[in-house]
Amino acid sequence: MITILVVGAADDSAVPAFGAAHPSVEIVTAHGPEEALETLARNRRIDAVLILASPEARETAALIAEEDPGAPPVFAAVDGVSGTRSVEPGPPQAMLDRIVRALSA
Repeated sequence: MITILVVGAADDSAVPAFGAAHPSVEIVTAHGPEEALETLARNRRIDAVLILASPEARETAALIAEEDPGAPPVFAAVDGVSGTRSVEPGPPQAMLDRIVRALSA
């Protein structure tokens, strides 16, 4: 079982869609940078972070890098977010498949 933290904006309706998108992936969700950081601090089982496209994407990635240098790999569904691996935006299942493959490589 792989655990992925999916982070979206506070009003992002796409975050809940990740709930049952992949049978071998457990999804933990957060809305915004502060909640993402708190979730990472409370849950050390997280294997990867996926930051969805939002106005807070860069801030989220920067806060994770600054406050949690030992954080799991961070993926972003938006280009140009420093300190992240890019994952092509798409349906939840497709994005999770890409992350699972990247973690398995």
